[in-house]
Amino acid sequence: MTAPILTSTLLVPTAVSSTVTTAVSRVTVLAYLVAAILFILALSGLSKHETAQRGNTFGAIGMTLALVATITLALTSDPERGVWVTALLIALAMIIGGTIGVTLARRVEMTGMPQLIAMLHSFVGLAAVLVGYNSFIAPDATAEALDGFHLGEVFLGVFIGAVTFTGSIIAFLKLSGKIKGAPVTLPGRNLINLVALVASIALMVWFIMAPEHSAGAWIALVAMTVIALALGLHLVAAIGGGDMPVVVSMLNSYSGWAAAAAGFMLNNDLLIITGALVGSSGAYLSYIMCQAMNRSFVSVILGGFGTDTSSASTGDETDQGEVREVSAEAVAAMLDGANRVVITPGYGMAVAQAQYPVADLTQKLRDRGVEVQFGIHPVAGRLPGHMNVLLAEAKVPYDIVLEMDEINDDFPDVDVVLVIGANDTVNPAAEEPGSPIAGMPVLKVWDAHQVVVFKRSMATGYAGVQNPLFFKDNTSMLFGDAKASVEAIIKDL
Repeated sequence: MTAPILTSTLLVPTAVSSTVTTAVSRVTVLAYLVAAILFILALSGLSKHETAQRGNTFGAIGMTLALVATITLALTSDPERGVWVTALLIALAMIIGGTIGVTLARRVEMTGMPQLIAMLHSFVGLAAVLVGYNSFIAPDATAEALDGFHLGEVFLGVFIGAVTFTGSIIAFLKLSGKIKGAPVTLPGRNLINLVALVASIALMVWFIMAPEHSAGAWIALVAMTVIALALGLHLVAAIGGGDMPVVVSMLNSYSGWAAAAAGFMLNNDLLIITGALVGSSGAYLSYIMCQAMNRSFVSVILGGFGTDTSSASTGDETDQGEVREVSAEAVAAMLDGANRVVITPGYGMAVAQAQYPVADLTQKLRDRGVEVQFGIHPVAGRLPGHMNVLLAEAKVPYDIVLEMDEINDDFPDVDVVLVIGANDTVNPAAEEPGSPIAGMPVLKVWDAHQVVVFKRSMATGYAGVQNPLFFKDNTSMLFGDAKASVEAIIKDL
């Protein structure tokens, strides 16, 4: 009589635990679905200035819901480990990650956002690699049932993650100026990339066909990881500085696909959905930016832009004439007599943190009846939308911030153009055959009556190409810190 009683006593908690786990799993699936919808609404909201704040709110709510659902599922899905142990591990991970995130958010300036985002992409890639190896070493019941299909998930997840990891690190080093932005072009680089891809495909076949956890399977997985890490280094190193905004967008896409691959390995629907959203939106944004630059997407990925360094226009050695320097007082006088002014900002404005005095200058000119507009190049700065965010931060009205295609034909009717920290995006060399940036659409500011270029020195832009704009008859150079220069102009006005 004792044995049945003991058995009954042990089975009741187990049954209850199983019921709770099943209920939590169902609620989690529903929560993931709601979170996915909120993420889609977030992307939709972020597509317009007017709805961007709402989009951010949707995204924050969706992420909070996803985290709560995931933590709840984790706490109830492994009763053998114990709730408190699982809770402690989750809390430890969140404290470490939250501390790093808050520290970076407080320390990193807006000018450092491009390289910070590139580094965050590397974390996603590394996570995909670690999840892949862990899923191979200790697959769950679902993974074991999928057999060869799961091994394919593991292989692709590790491959995409490894490429994203090292590629993002190189992007970070280039964007932060720790290594040169010039492309590193090895002889036969496209053939090297092709061989790496073919070798990886062959290793995937070997990996799937080899006995599970055998030496052959491990050799194939590790060999592919090394090849993928090297491929990520080579792909981004071969891309020139002028293409770095596209590279950041492209790596964003890679990180999304890496997250989706991790979702397949973990059997996590939300991770699959969000990874696919990030991957597809990043790929589409990269495609749009390439179109705006008149570049082939494949060419950018393979390092086809910025690799012709033999042109004379890439250096400072060509004598293109003399520049005309101007004072802040003279610029104030130009603006005082102007009817229409266009401001074209670039990365230099972000470095100088001049967006706030630029916004003040804009308001003062508008109060005087001057028509003021902004011309934004698709790759202004080092991050897609970089300039738009800075201007929105300074409360510049959305309706006067125009894209390149919207304003490029209007420059002949503009009295004064203020080029604040921009270089490659206003470079007439883009219209010269043989130039490293030949064919890249630029803001044709030289068509305006007068052009004032705010620069610290005569150094070339990030693409390393000399700018003939500086030497044109209707161009004046205002040297110095952009923020101080704009404040001096406001004072004189």
